[in-house]
Amino acid sequence: MRFELLKQDAATHARLGVLHTPHGEVATPRFMPVGTLGGVKGVLHESLRTQTDARILLGNTYHLYLRPGLSTLRAAGGLHGFCGWEGPLLTDSGGFQVFSLAGQRKLSEFGARFRSHIDGAPHLFTPERVVNIQRVIGADIMMVLDECPPGDCERKYAQASLALTLRWLARCFAQYRRTQGLYGYEQALFPIVQGAAYLDLRTQSAEACMRYDAAGYAIGGLAVGEPTEVMYAVLEHLNPILPKERPRYLMGVGTPANLVEAVARGVDMFDCVMPTRNARNGMLFTWDGIINIRNWKWRNDFTPLDAHSALECDRRYTRAYLRHLFVSGEMLGAQIDSLHNVGFYLSLMAEVRAQIAAGTFAAWRKRIVPQLEQRL
Repeated sequence: MRFELLKQDAATHARLGVLHTPHGEVATPRFMPVGTLGGVKGVLHESLRTQTDARILLGNTYHLYLRPGLSTLRAAGGLHGFCGWEGPLLTDSGGFQVFSLAGQRKLSEFGARFRSHIDGAPHLFTPERVVNIQRVIGADIMMVLDECPPGDCERKYAQASLALTLRWLARCFAQYRRTQGLYGYEQALFPIVQGAAYLDLRTQSAEACMRYDAAGYAIGGLAVGEPTEVMYAVLEHLNPILPKERPRYLMGVGTPANLVEAVARGVDMFDCVMPTRNARNGMLFTWDGIINIRNWKWRNDFTPLDAHSALECDRRYTRAYLRHLFVSGEMLGAQIDSLHNVGFYLSLMAEVRAQIAAGTFAAWRKRIVPQLEQRL
């Protein structure tokens, strides 16, 4: 995998680039729709291909390991063959999912022991095993095993967590170098910069990660309870430290405004469940602001879902109709809304790239962020 930095914005730290992967090129900044189990909830792969600018999807090691399981994935030739996605794939290591299990997991030097959320069966993730699992999944980009500490954790906890994560990091890269991809192409492994809200710990983590000269670097442990201002401060701090010739991936973030602000602070790649999860609850992200489509005010609104969108569903369906589907419990409502939101996120990133290319990103950012955040 290779990253090509094309342009740096003069007024901010926004970057324009291209990520070259075994399964195709990806223009950055880029939002990656989340396909936890090999599919983006409520959206057909065909719709992603033909109606949105989706080029790369994210899968999750924890969930794919539990089902369909490694034997099925191996027999299918990896996740690409199993789910029929021909473009690049990235897999999270499952560290965040283990973190979220709280009462059902136990961390040690050896790894993370946890019980399945499906049937309660015990499992063990070690740094070596997580690499091996992702070899079977066959993602173009793999993540190391880490502990994701709470955003408001005390310094003592953050220090101990980071020390464990860095020891696991060394074992992940040792296993990565001992093994090869199973399907005839090279896989990249990204370290994850941790350290909670403590900037000196973030520096320590970034410098340790950079010793591995990885193909890219992830930034984890943000949007997990800390104030937004803290997240932005961490990104600003890391921007001059992380190598400019490698992509930066901010994990699990966030709102449309978060994405624009993070791009301004040097981030290249994003993923988040928010577009589809919020869609299933009736929230639309639009160029004019945020809509709760269940609200009574939309019952006789026969305007398109988003007049500024090029998506077919946004032109075909009205806000009144979508509200009717939601209040009636029709699953089509969640499907339309999910496609709309994923399409919006990808269109937003396309506009970000266009503004960086034109040299107008800074002025555009000041205008668009308040617009994106307002509730309609």
